[in-house]
Amino acid sequence: MANTETCLKEAMTVIEGCVGVALVDYTSGMALGTLGGGKHLDLNVAAAGNTDVVRAKLRAMEMLGLQDEIEDILISLGTQYHLIRLLKARGGNGLFLYLALDNKRANLAMARHQLRKIEAELEV
Repeated sequence: MANTETCLKEAMTVIEGCVGVALVDYTSGMALGTLGGGKHLDLNVAAAGNTDVVRAKLRAMEMLGLQDEIEDILISLGTQYHLIRLLKARGGNGLFLYLALDNKRANLAMARHQLRKIEAELEV
């Protein structure tokens, strides 16, 4: 099992095109850990904003009566992909991994696959 810091480092090094990653508590909107980002990508602001995205989707699913779970949410921008993966593994309830990818360098299918592996290794 890997801790938060190890998993964030793995995401930055293993996932091609990764420009930032965060572990986020969507009950509070706070980032529990971040790596990468920069002046054009404030990961703490992204954590809070994407918390609203997760909450909105959960609310919509409830209103529709969908008895299912969110695996991940993809937001495609002009130059980036933003991937939100809700955690189901050990102690991950209420948490998600947020990944920002450069869409010119990233392979979205591989990023999703590698993020699943990282989630499986994460011990919160």
